[in-house]
Amino acid sequence: MDKNGNGKVLVFSGRANPQLAEDICRYMNVELGRTVIKDFSDKEIYVKIEENVRGGDVFVIQSTCYPGNTNLMEMLIMIDALRRSSAKRITAVLPYYGYARQDRKCEPRVPITSKLVADLLQTAGTDRVLTVDLHAGQIQGFFNIPVDHLFAMNVLIQYIKSLNLPNLIVISPDAGGVERARAFAKRLGASLAIIDKRREVANVAKAMNIIGDVKDKVAFIVDDMIDTAGTLMEATDALLAAGAREVHACCTHPVLSGPAADRITQSPIDSVVATNTIPLHNGLEKNPKVKILSVAPLLGEAILRIHRETSVSSLFD
Repeated sequence: MDKNGNGKVLVFSGRANPQLAEDICRYMNVELGRTVIKDFSDKEIYVKIEENVRGGDVFVIQSTCYPGNTNLMEMLIMIDALRRSSAKRITAVLPYYGYARQDRKCEPRVPITSKLVADLLQTAGTDRVLTVDLHAGQIQGFFNIPVDHLFAMNVLIQYIKSLNLPNLIVISPDAGGVERARAFAKRLGASLAIIDKRREVANVAKAMNIIGDVKDKVAFIVDDMIDTAGTLMEATDALLAAGAREVHACCTHPVLSGPAADRITQSPIDSVVATNTIPLHNGLEKNPKVKILSVAPLLGEAILRIHRETSVSSLFD
């Protein structure tokens, strides 16, 4: 029992992003909990918790990134194991909340997968959720348990400020990202432009018009995630054609699936800045255009505050 009377804090990790989990534990000055996680020959997942968690305040760190189905199921199995081991409280820490893009019915006979994932987490035994930069803020309302929604904006803005870029203009890659881009622009003291984007099918985008003057300016595209990088490449070409001197991009979640690695390597974009909510692959971790910033201190501090029952929102004051 610690001095706050909240029981012991225990941190466990799935296999999605073990390095981030280790960095979080290093910040918190705690040991990462011992687990055995392996696959049966038919790819079913076996989990065993090798710590006494009875009465403990448990945090399970797992981004539901690629392979998303496997990582989601692995987290559900870990939560079930912890619940059946009498953990006092289980917090699902999802640095990247997968299936978030399907957050509403935009056409007939389609699912709302972000609500489905919320239901699965609660049914498994989750008492609380901690996540970073949800694709849509209203996903918090899909839960009937507390959700702590963190923002990586401070981490990204501090880095952008350190670059001392002249004539900076912040770019929203679509109308839906204007609020996020405006917040960045305000904090950076920069102007704002918007790209009018038309999407005909999933993962295929076409940049059409730029609302704002980008001529001779350094453009910084701001988004919550970069998936196939199709939108990013269209935006880069449109900005350069409109007279931008340089084009950079930043996002919280570097999904970077499919052709993203080749597109970034071959494109005229100057840099892509992201956080480590998702581990890089496909050689992108060695790509000189890609810069990764750590959200481990942000998540570690939030976990400590949740455990101590102190304010999490004050992290952003």
